[in-house]
Amino acid sequence: MQDIDLYKKILGITPPWVVSDVRLELKERAVTVVVSYDSSIPVACPTCGGQATIYDHQKRKWRHLDTMQLKTFIECDVPRARCEDHGVKQLPVAWAEGNARFTAVFEALVINWLKEAPISAVAGMLGLSWDETDGIQQRAVKRGLARRRKQPLEHIGVDETSFQKRHEYVTVILDRKHDVVLDVLDDRKAETLGQWLRDRPAHHLASVKTLTMDMWDPVILAARNSIPDADAKICFDRFHVAQHFGKALDEVRLQEHRGLLAAEGESPLKGTKYDWQRNASQLDNRSRREFMALSHLNLKTARAWRIKETAARLWDYRYRASAMKGWNSLLGWIARCRLEAVQKVGKMLRKYLWGVLNAIIANVSNAMLEAKNSRIQWVKKMACGFRNRERFRMAILFHLGGLDLMPASLRNPAFAPI
Repeated sequence: MQDIDLYKKILGITPPWVVSDVRLELKERAVTVVVSYDSSIPVACPTCGGQATIYDHQKRKWRHLDTMQLKTFIECDVPRARCEDHGVKQLPVAWAEGNARFTAVFEALVINWLKEAPISAVAGMLGLSWDETDGIQQRAVKRGLARRRKQPLEHIGVDETSFQKRHEYVTVILDRKHDVVLDVLDDRKAETLGQWLRDRPAHHLASVKTLTMDMWDPVILAARNSIPDADAKICFDRFHVAQHFGKALDEVRLQEHRGLLAAEGESPLKGTKYDWQRNASQLDNRSRREFMALSHLNLKTARAWRIKETAARLWDYRYRASAMKGWNSLLGWIARCRLEAVQKVGKMLRKYLWGVLNAIIANVSNAMLEAKNSRIQWVKKMACGFRNRERFRMAILFHLGGLDLMPASLRNPAFAPI
């Protein structure tokens, strides 16, 4: 088989394109496949499909998948068509996107590798620059966002995740119904989230059934200003509530531990930090008899632990009146417990109890978004951090946006590589 016929079959080149030459450049360890337009086939305007004439040609070159150990390029003098209605337009090629410098299947390879490895590693393995590899990722995300079908929002989650140190955060918005990240906002201000919500069609916001979040006033304000009947839909995440109780418990334990050491020289609380934080309802407490004996001692930490465990059981209610009675009883206990750190949590919960009750009755949480947050930290670690917020956003949407990232030309039956 001749070189031209071989590459014609490998590349899936079909009319009006023909392989006219194959150049082997051993010194550069490269193969260049020259493709031409068949001049016997009439030219159509790329915009309207009407009759046109060839105006001139522009030489272009694309990186393709390697042939054995040799870099492979496609080179073509691409015709530009002149249309009476739309002027001069360059003809699209079957093997690549509009202004890309890589073929569709090469970009697909890079996209698949980028799902598993950082940009620098993929660039090194394929002999690309960092900017070239990043450009492929950026184009893939923009392509996916353009294809994403806009649809009414039903169950969404809002949470913050760290961008850099020194309390630098971004806001992540999750479509909980489809388990995809909808967007990543530059900060956690009410105006930023409010603007994102206002950019949605009114009927999309009216369809929202639940909005899970932590007890962060700017997010609450943005939701109230944008979502109809927001107070009935806002649900405060149980894991954030549990986190507040856990921090308060640890503060009580630490203070009591230091007090016992100072007064008696020893403390039964030594080395028990993580024992108190475990959820007793999900453990076989018979296997940790020492801790259970400790929890029955007259300790402030034991009292804080019992409050925490009681709060955890209150999420099992299914009727608002019963749930409200149970939480009001707990809040009364907290008010009388004389544990300052726990009382702070109680005051906060009394203020936001309406959203806690919404979450209990709707049986929703931000667990899905917390899992996404773990993946976001993996993305950040894999990239060794981000300095640019837009690149951070693009990386999150690339990995977690549920986007169709592949070039459109791969769907074209005229280009079906073997």
